[in-house]
Amino acid sequence: MTATATRLAPSAPSLEPMVQLVSADLDRVNQVILDRMTSDIPLIPQLAGHLIAGGGKRMRPMLTLASALLLDYQGTHHHALAAAVEFIHTATLLHDDVVDGSDLRRGRRTANIIWGNPASVLVGDFLFSRSFQLMVEAGSLKVLDILSNASAIIAEGEVNQLTAARQVTLTEDRYLTIIDAKTAALFAAACRIAAVVAERPEAEEQALDAYGRNLGIAFQLVDDAIDYVSDAGTMGKDAGDDFREGKMTLPVILAYARGSEEDSRFWKDAVEGRRTSDEDFAHAIELVRRTKAVDDTLARARHYGSLAIEAIARFPASPAKAAMVEAVEFAVARAY
Repeated sequence: MTATATRLAPSAPSLEPMVQLVSADLDRVNQVILDRMTSDIPLIPQLAGHLIAGGGKRMRPMLTLASALLLDYQGTHHHALAAAVEFIHTATLLHDDVVDGSDLRRGRRTANIIWGNPASVLVGDFLFSRSFQLMVEAGSLKVLDILSNASAIIAEGEVNQLTAARQVTLTEDRYLTIIDAKTAALFAAACRIAAVVAERPEAEEQALDAYGRNLGIAFQLVDDAIDYVSDAGTMGKDAGDDFREGKMTLPVILAYARGSEEDSRFWKDAVEGRRTSDEDFAHAIELVRRTKAVDDTLARARHYGSLAIEAIARFPASPAKAAMVEAVEFAVARAY
């Protein structure tokens, strides 16, 4: 495929080109992850390994590695930093599952269900600490600044989402602020740090930041849409989790704004926790489809995907650029 700046592929895109491209580097990252998960406390590697080995795509660390290849970086610091990115991501997942009371992730029981909430929170803290050790070892204050700032922004986004839960009047602007923080910030940082260690100009840092940020927003928009169009096997979580947790994701925001008075009453009851049965969820699916809320959520995802692709138009054609373009297309196509 060609790595043009505006195209989103109509065929079925895949992460496989990126996986193949970074395979050797990812092996080194996985070794760093295994080495740094070790502890004299057996529960720590046991619990962390349950989630890390749970079938995730490693998309964020792969973005660090692919960005380094895009820039023809010849060093090795990106391996440790990609591991740091994965530790940050894994720690947030452990904490999120506790906050959300989730019992399924990627088709497996969550760590908090198996080992309990206290263990999940504390092992998440351990992984955050390991990530900061890896950042320090990279020897770049700018990398430390970018990743530590991203970690703080992610936490702010999660708190913002928590305070917005069960508020049917949540605006689209606030929703976008939340997903920019809780999801897109780490995508952006994962890409940008490759330019820092490669000692590339600020403009290239910003281009990779924009690529990752827009990809992250598109990724989260699709995640929120597929809660209403896919089953647990496709999603890796229980269908309807967002609905039952009262999350005002974009499909709900749009459906609430476009529906009748009766529909608005249903959404208010659902978001406030009074309509959570399977029949209620089926009705919610019907409403988001009837109001084209899912269609428009996915249209917005395609828009942000296009922005991500445009952000790396400045870089010359290469296998890394082609793989990064297809990664965007894959992220958007997951709902189809």
